[in-house]
Amino acid sequence: MPTPTPSPTPRTALITGGTRGIGRGIADALAAKGFGLAITGRRPRTDVENVLEELRSAGAASVSYHASDVADLAAHEPLVARVVEAHGRLDCLVNNAGIAPDVRADILDAGGDSFDRLIDVNLKGPYFLTQAAAKRMIRQAEGDDAFEGVIVNVGSISATVASVNRGDYCISKAGVAMSTALWAARLGEHRIGVFEVRPGVTATDMTAGVKDKYDKLFADGLTAVKRWGDPADTGTVVAAMCAGGWLYATGSTVMVDGGLTIPRL
Repeated sequence: MPTPTPSPTPRTALITGGTRGIGRGIADALAAKGFGLAITGRRPRTDVENVLEELRSAGAASVSYHASDVADLAAHEPLVARVVEAHGRLDCLVNNAGIAPDVRADILDAGGDSFDRLIDVNLKGPYFLTQAAAKRMIRQAEGDDAFEGVIVNVGSISATVASVNRGDYCISKAGVAMSTALWAARLGEHRIGVFEVRPGVTATDMTAGVKDKYDKLFADGLTAVKRWGDPADTGTVVAAMCAGGWLYATGSTVMVDGGLTIPRL
């Protein structure tokens, strides 16, 4: 793919849920490339100040933090405005923030409250934050012929791999896949590429409770690469996408699962 012409102004990425887990791996990778970073999370700034300082030390051109819940749709446009005010531009959105069910429940027994919450956070929130960010990127592109926007949705192998004890999570991530296709189809004419990465079983707080189960599965050959996924694995892929030059591949999905979903005999 063609390499984009370097801009004298650092690219800025908005990363939801960027202080820990996969989001932190993405933030680290983008900091190393000199991006300006706008990080969101639900914790107060005082709880994440050490993370922000580490990102600055790692090479980020600028770092801002915005306490925000992605499920709060009314907060999206003000959030984008604050990011632009802090950094002067918005080149990339990484929809990373997400939650798992509080309780894994057989789909014959699961209730609606968990379903609603997962849809709100994992699907509805990112969908409408993309809308707010895309409108800003379109305006930016109108004044800059070299502009190339990037939106990355962090999905999951659960979009296609059924887990009957967390159907709400699987459905929310299947929706992310269609969201990626829809926004890619709509935004291509504005030079905004939209992509999805699907991490596999990755070592984060979200998977800590099933560590013993997956340690054995990895040892028994669950994946072609016989280890846990690391947040840095996803970060490396997302950073490459955000750097630009992927526009003609818009709508693409990259599996970051160590080969877990490769059909094997």
